[in-house]
Amino acid sequence: MLDHPHRFPMPPRAAPGRAFRERVAADLEAAFSGTMVRLGQRLGLYRALADAGPLTPAQLAERTGTRERYVREWLRGQAAGGYLAGDQAAGTYWLPAAHAETLAPATEGSSLAAALELAATLWQDEDQLVETFRTGQGLGWHQHHPRLFDGTAGFFDPDGRVPLVESWIRALRGVEDKLRRGGRVADVGCGYGMATVLLAQAYPPSRFYGFDCRPASIRTARRNAEMAGVQLRVSFEEGEADQLPNREFDLICFMDGLGDFEHPLGAARRAREALAANGTVLLVEPVAALAAEDPSDPEPPLFGAARAGWPLTHPLSGPGWDRAGGQTPAALLAEAGFRRLRCAAETPSNRILEARP
Repeated sequence: MLDHPHRFPMPPRAAPGRAFRERVAADLEAAFSGTMVRLGQRLGLYRALADAGPLTPAQLAERTGTRERYVREWLRGQAAGGYLAGDQAAGTYWLPAAHAETLAPATEGSSLAAALELAATLWQDEDQLVETFRTGQGLGWHQHHPRLFDGTAGFFDPDGRVPLVESWIRALRGVEDKLRRGGRVADVGCGYGMATVLLAQAYPPSRFYGFDCRPASIRTARRNAEMAGVQLRVSFEEGEADQLPNREFDLICFMDGLGDFEHPLGAARRAREALAANGTVLLVEPVAALAAEDPSDPEPPLFGAARAGWPLTHPLSGPGWDRAGGQTPAALLAEAGFRRLRCAAETPSNRILEARP
């Protein structure tokens, strides 16, 4: 019998139309599920489960100050989606330790799931994005929903917190020695100043300056510096990337933002002018930017959606856009006059470049 495999017919393959509908249904499920994940984070449901272990809906509701009826449905949905584990007989649910690393990390906000805030902003900005597609005009960072900036901070913090100091800075030739003696560092496009503050904590002798075009982000960055106790060694200023002051910086950092500026080439050229003698640029180049180098190379839909929703819209928003869009960050640095470029470190999502004139 085993010599005749056709006696055991294979199950019929799904028709192309049905397979595509199943794909869309999976995307729809992810959209709904993402909302529930954010509720679980904001209400402290994951944190309570991580701290207490198996709980009934009533116990979880009591611990978090929420209503049992809602919590019961949330738990059932989370268990069905594989986010939580449960014991039907005991009526309890718990958060597996491996899942807690993502859903309820020890550091507030340092969570991959926080990136769901980014997805939420695409829906919030839908009407504006419709117009950008129709008119070709851009959408400045300051015009996006505020959740974009919370999500960005939550998404990139876990990827950069440890490797920034322990790997990336140490991989730059001679930079750590300068910072230990007392150098000057610029973080261009600093956002909430998380990387700036982290560097200031690691290198007390040095002075740090963060620059961002969004006033609300600068205010948040200043609060973060005060909370960390480094406000005397860190300053944050509002300004465009191509207007970096000439302070002879020993290190200028572009933490995944150079290609998104209104004047990316101008920002790269200004960085070269603002460097001290033998200064260095640290540039974080995302995998998404590398994937864009080869249009024939397939990439996850996430990257394409992200580029169309955010990085592409800001450079197009200014009347003086220098038409450098589409170039990778490394190519922008090369065109700006940086002759010595090398890959200093890599992560699954980023390539870290060292650049010198």
